[in-house]
Amino acid sequence: MPLGFATGQASTRGDYRDGNEDSLYASAWSAFVADGVGGHAAGEVASATVAIRLASMLDATGGRVPSEDRLRELIAVANADLALRVRVDPALAGMATTFAGLFADGARIQVAHTGDSRAYRLRSGRMEQVTRDDSLVAELVDSGAISEADAPHHPLRSVVTHVLGGDPEDAAALHVTAEPARRGDRWLLASDGLTDYVARETIAAALGSGTPQEAADALLEIARTHEARDNVSVIVADVVEYPESPAYTPVFGGSAADDPASSRSV
Repeated sequence: MPLGFATGQASTRGDYRDGNEDSLYASAWSAFVADGVGGHAAGEVASATVAIRLASMLDATGGRVPSEDRLRELIAVANADLALRVRVDPALAGMATTFAGLFADGARIQVAHTGDSRAYRLRSGRMEQVTRDDSLVAELVDSGAISEADAPHHPLRSVVTHVLGGDPEDAAALHVTAEPARRGDRWLLASDGLTDYVARETIAAALGSGTPQEAADALLEIARTHEARDNVSVIVADVVEYPESPAYTPVFGGSAADDPASSRSV
């Protein structure tokens, strides 16, 4: 029987931001988080533009993506919408978004990302970060200029080196990996509002408890307890068996939703 996702999701603007620049989407076969880049124009427009366009294309096929080439094509189309929005409204020039997503075809899972939104996999009680940040701090760690322990507290930790910003080269730089789907795995997609403020061990403990929705809600509450000074969005996805056509309604939320201060399913 094909393997897909059972998901829980939550998003908040947090206690220190006036709006929510994150967007998220989840279905039985795909899920993603997009985080409008802070310091750039209209981050919330960027994440919502990419998310709405990609969600509409995924919904047309039930969320299943048959190949890496097709996945890259879909994200390139969504990225091109950013350039179109800027041509229509030049005031939006400079807007951009990070991206982290999971895409199942029944037998394997493709992980796509750019920027510093992350994907983690929890397997047999062990959490592993599957993506590598496109960030200045990650480059400093790789070069030996700073230690990995110093990275979460570095003043430039939010500086990203690759994002989706409408340039065709942005989509071309997207990282895509694939692995066999394994029933019982639990995945986490998170914007950096969680990972910048909450320790890895704390995230792992919360991720391993309860249903996907309970885990997502717990992670959001932990981020608030740790006084996260950014928007926080998470999707928790369990790998489960599905019939060929699951009766499963996609959810969409974040900056495009009416109430950016709480979790939601729309």
